[in-house]
Amino acid sequence: MLFSLGAPATPAVAAVPNPSPGDEGGTKKLRDALEAASKGYIEAKDKLENSQKQQAALTEALKRIEANLASLTVEVGEVAEQSYRMGRLTPTMLLLNSASPDEFLERAATLDLMAQRGDRKLRALIEAQDQSARAKAAIDAEVAAQAKLVAIIAKQKKDAERALASVGGGSSGGYINANSPLAKPAPRNSDGSWPKESCTINDPTTSGCITPRTLHAMNQAKAAGFTWYVSCYRSGGGGEHPKGRACDFASAKSGFKNSSATGAERTYGNNLAAYYVKNASRLGVLYVIWYRQIWMPSTGWRAYNGNGTPAGDHTNHVHLSMI
Repeated sequence: MLFSLGAPATPAVAAVPNPSPGDEGGTKKLRDALEAASKGYIEAKDKLENSQKQQAALTEALKRIEANLASLTVEVGEVAEQSYRMGRLTPTMLLLNSASPDEFLERAATLDLMAQRGDRKLRALIEAQDQSARAKAAIDAEVAAQAKLVAIIAKQKKDAERALASVGGGSSGGYINANSPLAKPAPRNSDGSWPKESCTINDPTTSGCITPRTLHAMNQAKAAGFTWYVSCYRSGGGGEHPKGRACDFASAKSGFKNSSATGAERTYGNNLAAYYVKNASRLGVLYVIWYRQIWMPSTGWRAYNGNGTPAGDHTNHVHLSMI
């Protein structure tokens, strides 16, 4: 059963209960291509950011290791210099030249301490040198991984642009609002990646299911004041709706109009689209479609021509897809 989040009970507009599966615009091939390109871009970008953080941490660790290495090098040098100053005077000769048993014991203890001190310093120096080599190798590995990720990101961007070419794809002004509120971030893995989620949560807008991340994104929009009609799960068609990873937010309070939004309804859609773009990395947004334009992390806002209907052109609802 569908319901309107905060919508009045009295229908004020001619509405349809839910866009049909074919009304999202574009083909299944296009939707699959957009999903793959956008998801690949987001995953590669998250890995790149994590790698850069790891590199920064390794670089700081290397600075500390090299400072310790420099200090130990000086200390081991002092021990070596002290031994050199003793010349050919061996420990045995030092002991034999003792004037008394007490002096003999004192010299023996001193020699033992010197040997222990030199041995510890030398072992510490060798360990510090090994730590330095390992840290440098780890940094080199991160740099190499980053180069591969940058290439993947560039490829995913080209794939998205190639897929969008069939439905416009040119640069567009888009919807940006610097005053959009910040959403509460959705949970991530410890390495910054997004947890794998499936359709396990009851969809409060239909009788179907959605992912926890999709529910979080919808609730965050509601908390930000976007409380008009919304519908998420849909069993038929392609894209993310059947996977519980998409929602359609009507630009009218009571449902999906059979005409394009104007006036306050257009402003509502503009602001909602801008909200999800601003909070994309916080919520895990895959892409947003609104009023003949699509936003993807890899491309920004681009032209998106549907099938000429308000539903297909997304002029009567904001479409949200989640990773």
